[in-house]
Amino acid sequence: MPTESLDPQSAYYFNTETSQVEQGYQSDWTNRMGPYRTREEAEKALATAAQRNQDWDDADREWNGDEDN
Repeated sequence: MPTESLDPQSAYYFNTETSQVEQGYQSDWTNRMGPYRTREEAEKALATAAQRNQDWDDADREWNGDEDN
């Protein structure tokens, strides 16, 4: 993943209330996921978050020696 910072006004966000992609700060921070570099990344925000949560859960189970659950 690139580490360079994003300009918040040109970055894309996923609005969890409307399920729409927005560019820049259009809605309240409580309804925004992001920032994302592209519209396509923002469109996949929920799927990306779900996959990351699953990966973290799997890593936690492995760390705890509970790989069967």
